[in-house]
Amino acid sequence: MLTPSDILVTLDNSAAVNYNHFITLSHPYVYLIDSRLNIFRGENDDWAVAAEVLGYNPRGGYITSEIFYFGNCLINLENYQGNTINSYSNCPIDDKSFNATTDIESLLPDAGFWIVRGEKMPLSTNKQDYDKAGITLDEYEPGQIQIIEAVRLAIIDHALLFRATDVELYKSIPANLKKILVLDEWYHREFNPVTSPFDSPNTLRVLDLGQEFIQNMIREDKERTARLNKEEWENNSPGSYETWQQLAAVIATGDTSIYQPTLAPNSHWKNWPESGAL
Repeated sequence: MLTPSDILVTLDNSAAVNYNHFITLSHPYVYLIDSRLNIFRGENDDWAVAAEVLGYNPRGGYITSEIFYFGNCLINLENYQGNTINSYSNCPIDDKSFNATTDIESLLPDAGFWIVRGEKMPLSTNKQDYDKAGITLDEYEPGQIQIIEAVRLAIIDHALLFRATDVELYKSIPANLKKILVLDEWYHREFNPVTSPFDSPNTLRVLDLGQEFIQNMIREDKERTARLNKEEWENNSPGSYETWQQLAAVIATGDTSIYQPTLAPNSHWKNWPESGAL
């Protein structure tokens, strides 16, 4: 019989495998735009979570919807360098319309619309629209509107255009599972276990392990890594706080009324100013 503890163990260990991650809202290279949780449950104790994170990566010059998968019955997961990974990305905005309205990191003055999932979505170059929405424009040049500012305004009235379709969500989830709960906001903590560089065979190969100070350095670094991960686990792992404790109970029982959060939601992009900071 599936228990909440079974689910929390899976979530807590979701970042224990190479190239697997828990939900990341504060990625240093990706500006957060929007997020959503989709909870699935099926027969025979099958369950899954698909977490959507919409973000803008200025280095890549694209807006992507990244879906993080967790569960006990996942299928068709992506592969990277021989490792199975628990996420995949897609670009909801048509490349042609995006490129025709942007210049490096900002909107062109005559930008009118983007095609998002086949639908025309209007863009605003009116500063007052941003002021009303509480979006402060950086304006590196007078009147300039950054891409991240434009999409954060657009998401207010057009969020559904950017949300993952069921086809996308079910890419790695068996079709017999039912979506039982969707959350557009929740209380979140970042969970990012660290690794020691000395865990890599490549690092060890370039070192002369016969030298005592090298051996001591390796030992001290691994002790430091273990200490940091213990703190990370105790303070930020999914199983350590209310959101996932309640959601695990929802999944185990199928009773969505169990989800009664007392912690204020913080998944909105304004709460993660460090996202995209690098």
